[in-house]
Amino acid sequence: MSDIERAARRVIDARLHLLDRQVLDVVGEPVTAIDDLEIVGADGEEVVPGRTARVAAVLAGPAIVTRLLGGHPPPSRWERIEWSHVERVGTTVDLSVDRDALDLDWSERWVRDRVIARIPGGLHDPESD
Repeated sequence: MSDIERAARRVIDARLHLLDRQVLDVVGEPVTAIDDLEIVGADGEEVVPGRTARVAAVLAGPAIVTRLLGGHPPPSRWERIEWSHVERVGTTVDLSVDRDALDLDWSERWVRDRVIARIPGGLHDPESD
């Protein structure tokens, strides 16, 4: 069995190896932290208890509020990173794509462009005075 096949069959403890891990893009830039996982059955369908399951995507989003207050954020609030983009799981989770290709920080850009930019001096760098 090759190293690639062995790695593809590696069993990962989600809580230990994935949750709250830093995600880095292909050039080592921080992207996000993993807040949750999307799990599907081995055949890509619904998860059946007692049968093999696999990770379809890692999810990032508003998990801290729901951890403190309970409940679950709606699926539309999660940012998804397909498992096929995960290159390596180690101390960090390394991706095979650039962070810009994922478009995970669209909400931050929206606030910067639509709200902060309208505040007088909002786009001015105070360090350059």
